Amino acid sequence: MEKLWAPWRIEYIRSTKKGCFFCAALKAKDLSRVFVLERSDRAFTIMNRFPYNSGHLMIAPIRHTGTFEHLDNEEILEMHRLLNRSLEAMKSIFQPQGFNIGVNLGEVAGAGVVGHVHMHVVPRWQGDTNYMPILADTKVVIESLNNTYDLLKNALNKIDNLQ
Repeated sequence: MEKLWAPWRIEYIRSTKKGCFFCAALKAKDLSRVFVLERSDRAFTIMNRFPYNSGHLMIAPIRHTGTFEHLDNEEILEMHRLLNRSLEAMKSIFQPQGFNIGVNLGEVAGAGVVGHVHMHVVPRWQGDTNYMPILADTKVVIESLNNTYDLLKNALNKIDNLQ
């Protein structure tokens, strides 16, 4: 029998999910340690620590709110600006063939963090799904979070230099 090691998953399984990890991440002294890629006055981009695919990002407002209807126009615009930058960075690094971009509002809709709205950005490639999530409840991620963070951070910095 072959064994697949995915030791990073145990942290998620054992987590107690106390508080809002988005707000906690923004309070970190070193944003790179919590995988925050960008932060503006109104929104920020953070890597998903338990990604569906390599490069899985989330974009959220700075302000803690559980509904999109409570976002002001500046927050909405800034989230979409960060979305565009994320797409451009991921295309330059990973050359995905597509993206899933979505929002889960409410626990019944699959929201893991109900109180802080956020968008998911997941790069996709032909054939990137397999039997592992179905048979073993395990997702194979091909690159370390630290390496992906460095690649994305550098790509975002290059975008800054071009604009």
